Amino acid sequence: MEIHQVRYFLAVCERLNFTQAARKCHVTQPSLTRAIQQLEKEFGGYLFHRERSQIQLTELGKIMLPYLREVWEQTQVAKRQAKDFAARAPTQLNLAIMCTIAPAMLIQMFGRFRAARPEIKLDLIDATAQSIEEQLIGAKAEVAIYCRPDRAPDPRLNYLPLFREQMLIVLPPDHRLATRDVIEIKDLAGERYVQRALCEFNDMVDSVFDARGVDCETVYRSDRDDWVLAMIASGFGFGFFPKYSIEHPGVVAIHLVDPEFWREVCLTTVKGQPYTQAVGALVHEAMRSSWPDEVALAVKNHPPTS
Repeated sequence: MEIHQVRYFLAVCERLNFTQAARKCHVTQPSLTRAIQQLEKEFGGYLFHRERSQIQLTELGKIMLPYLREVWEQTQVAKRQAKDFAARAPTQLNLAIMCTIAPAMLIQMFGRFRAARPEIKLDLIDATAQSIEEQLIGAKAEVAIYCRPDRAPDPRLNYLPLFREQMLIVLPPDHRLATRDVIEIKDLAGERYVQRALCEFNDMVDSVFDARGVDCETVYRSDRDDWVLAMIASGFGFGFFPKYSIEHPGVVAIHLVDPEFWREVCLTTVKGQPYTQAVGALVHEAMRSSWPDEVALAVKNHPPTS
């Protein structure tokens, strides 16, 4: 038995006319008649006496009427309660964020998102870029903010660019290179290095340093950026940081050139997967937000000629 069959039955009981009942239910008369016949087949007997001049309930129909009326009424109550619950219940959005992205560039967007959609609870999942990509494709996260500068974009994913961020060399203020305008890789030969263990550039940087014949001693390694910054400020060595993650009064940050390293942070979703209301709201805020437009130093210093 299906709910629409119950609705059609009650409409015929009210109008005692198949044509009028069909009109009330916004269906064709043959559709209504078939639904009633299927209901009769399931109950094992006729529910209506069909006469040329009028339609009347059979004894079976009279027995079924109060039960089916209660079924319909309880269904409507359940629908109302479900609708009320959905209207007041908060929606949760699982957002995976790459652990090397600092809050500074995202917190204002989250603030506007919260103001516009206070009913949505934001659950932030902190992980590495590789882990985030796996969670996104495996449907453990609905949307993600991260980047993979070490590989090409995954064709299974949609990418909405948010901001570009340059990787800088971070030094204690009394370091011999701290007054430079720019630093080249060769300048770092023999220096002590404080490594960010979860940096998505580690393999790329190691390859470049090896190719240039530049050797540095890794004296400290941590997956926490605050500890790495504290160690640099204390004179342990230099570090390699994204621009917007450098939040320590005891360090200086200098541009690395030849080569420069950049990352493009994107809001990412899975292709072919419809947006939930919560994901759609976050994408809307991301698109209307104002993001910095960083330009490589080589472009700044050598603008194109007309």
